[in-house]
Amino acid sequence: MISPISGSGSFGTYGVWGMGPGMSKGSDIGAENAAGAIGASGAVGAAEEKKPIVNPGESTEIQPGKKVSPAECETCKERKYQDGSDEMVSFKSAQHISPTEAGNRVRAHEQEHVMNAYEKAEEKGGKVLQASVSIHTAICPECGRTYVSGGETNTKIEYSHEEESPYMKARKKQDAQLLPGMNLDLSA
Repeated sequence: MISPISGSGSFGTYGVWGMGPGMSKGSDIGAENAAGAIGASGAVGAAEEKKPIVNPGESTEIQPGKKVSPAECETCKERKYQDGSDEMVSFKSAQHISPTEAGNRVRAHEQEHVMNAYEKAEEKGGKVLQASVSIHTAICPECGRTYVSGGETNTKIEYSHEEESPYMKARKKQDAQLLPGMNLDLSA
């Protein structure tokens, strides 16, 4: 998981839920690695048998250096997304999104985080200074398709009560002692 920067008001990530060799539940950006690198006889490079189409409407052409076409890719068929934040938003449990819909769905989900930031700022008398959304892409290792692998929202909220702290009052008092005489107009 891409860990949010602490103290910045960052709202976690929305990433791919992967399970495969070297991956555990909760991995952020990753895909389930389906077996298929070994041919029917069990030897690498042996003649592979034709796999059934599991993603209708996708290209059946196998890209150079890839194992299967996007139409036959089990990894893309089984890819799931899950939100990693502690907010009440969509995708709290792992769900499949087709590769063609993933971009729109991830952007909509990240917009939920932005809206939550504005609501939080309004409730607590603050102001949203900055809100940014990053959409991440990856390439499927099995079929070579580029897909949206997740997103991340970062926000900065300024609260007015920060000026009322004793530290801010002391700083203002020191600044007030320094400022008189700094701007002297000798032409008058």
